[in-house]
Amino acid sequence: MSATPNKIRSAKYQIGQVVRHRLFSFRGVVFDIDPIFSNTEEWYESIPVDARPHKDQPFYHLFAENDETEYVAYVSEQNLLPDDSGEPLRHPQVAEVFIHDGKGSYRPRQINTH
Repeated sequence: MSATPNKIRSAKYQIGQVVRHRLFSFRGVVFDIDPIFSNTEEWYESIPVDARPHKDQPFYHLFAENDETEYVAYVSEQNLLPDDSGEPLRHPQVAEVFIHDGKGSYRPRQINTH
């Protein structure tokens, strides 16, 4: 079943915004957005059924971190909340892609093209 254009919701969060997971203790900065689920079925099936999100919502690619490590996460909109802590992220890829705006968000670096 494919989503029809009028069924696709606008993304609640934007690239460069810092968010945190609603259930798990990690936070991250959004670096890409899929309007609907766009990962593998294997990934989707690995989520416990009672926690499995609907596919017809925005999914966010995050440079994420928890107390132990940094990684890339793929999270449904329903499982994200804004992070208003203002704390910078330590994820090493954040500095490669974004500049911290000093207000708790990030803006994309200018890309040099030849």
